[in-house]
Amino acid sequence: MWIPSNPTLFSLVVVELGQIEMRGDDLRNDRMEDWTQVKETNNLQSRAKKDSNMAMECPIILWWSPLTGELGRLGQCGADTCFFTVNRTYRDHHMTRAFLFYGTDFQIDSLPLPRKPQHEWALFHEESPKNNYKLFHEPTVTLFNYTSTFSRNSHLPLTTQYLESIEELKSHKYMLPLSEKNRLRDHLAPLVYVQSDCDPPSDRDTYVRELMKYIQVDSYGECLHNKDLPTSLKDPTTMDHEAFYWILAQYKFILAFENAVCDDYITEKLWRPFKLGAVPVYYGSPSVADWLPSNNSAILVGSFSHPKKLADYIMQLDSDDQRYEVFLEWKRKGPISNEKLVTAMKERKWGVQDVSQDNYIDAFECLVCNGVWDNLRRKQKGLSPIQWQGQADHLSCPGPKAFAFLPSSLGGSVVRDLWMSSFDQSKREAAALRHLVELNQNFTVETFWKMVLSD
Repeated sequence: MWIPSNPTLFSLVVVELGQIEMRGDDLRNDRMEDWTQVKETNNLQSRAKKDSNMAMECPIILWWSPLTGELGRLGQCGADTCFFTVNRTYRDHHMTRAFLFYGTDFQIDSLPLPRKPQHEWALFHEESPKNNYKLFHEPTVTLFNYTSTFSRNSHLPLTTQYLESIEELKSHKYMLPLSEKNRLRDHLAPLVYVQSDCDPPSDRDTYVRELMKYIQVDSYGECLHNKDLPTSLKDPTTMDHEAFYWILAQYKFILAFENAVCDDYITEKLWRPFKLGAVPVYYGSPSVADWLPSNNSAILVGSFSHPKKLADYIMQLDSDDQRYEVFLEWKRKGPISNEKLVTAMKERKWGVQDVSQDNYIDAFECLVCNGVWDNLRRKQKGLSPIQWQGQADHLSCPGPKAFAFLPSSLGGSVVRDLWMSSFDQSKREAAALRHLVELNQNFTVETFWKMVLSD
């Protein structure tokens, strides 16, 4: 059995790796910002105090691992009102009915235990497993009553969390004529790759590295870098700037590789090429076909036995305008033929970058608030409560697998191998957490790791 030299530190390794930029301001600006923050904090505290008086009359919903920073707020969910707060002093309040957890920040060292009969737990987790692997196993996800994840099977699915609207998908704003793209091929590769999160669980860099042996790929990110972006666009925060979009829109094909391979885990990597009028070459969710605009809108990597086969196919399309344009007919002529996607967008109870709609955090809070109120009303009528329960398929991903293009004698990536060890250990962590929570009493981190490592 593999045992980390420092379990606590190891557990932190699987948190998404990224770059943090520190920006210094002059002293005067710091003081002005501090003064403004004090004013805002005082205003928030004053408003929260008023709302907290009304919290005595309605259910309290407590963000235990905060996704919001609100000290207290009365939220209206249709005809139902709940008091939402991050203030843990409400933990034992007689009106507290639910605890909300943000998956990325879910920690085992301070859970609200013992769990009282009236206390429900709700999980919000839109991210891939690399942010908190132990949540992706049945013993852990079934600890929660309500779930909101990327899976269509969760109580509030977030599968389309990166898609603003059908209209945005169909927009021709960034769409260049094919004749212009063919002209640009004189100095651009047919394919573009932009990733700066290298060696994730999906092992996408290994695949792209092999693909590069058979076809030209322009790679602007830190991973497999071979082409520079303009200086003004090198900051990762510019990935949604129009100038960056126009660079990508020049390409005929965009490599859209997710950081994990999970059903329904679909990010902007898929939707962005569609919006820009390019053809995505997609690797990620095995169920992605259920969400494509049409059957001929994307090239699925899983359909090819080897990167060379994929490269050959892309080169054929690159040299044949008629075959290439088949992949853009849904956008040029419409309508979108995938009724499942159209219906999902129409029935979605939240919006993306749309001030006229609730966002998905509001919708999640109201899912729980409405559920709590429904059971309070049922209790008044002498009826049994509705049992909300998370299920294994509400948040599930297979273990990471590495591509085997290199001879085993050359070894693999240290980071890539770490994801596999991390996944194996997360299964033991999930089982240990389940056992300790079912004891319904506080436990220490040392107790948890002792149980994990004794397996």
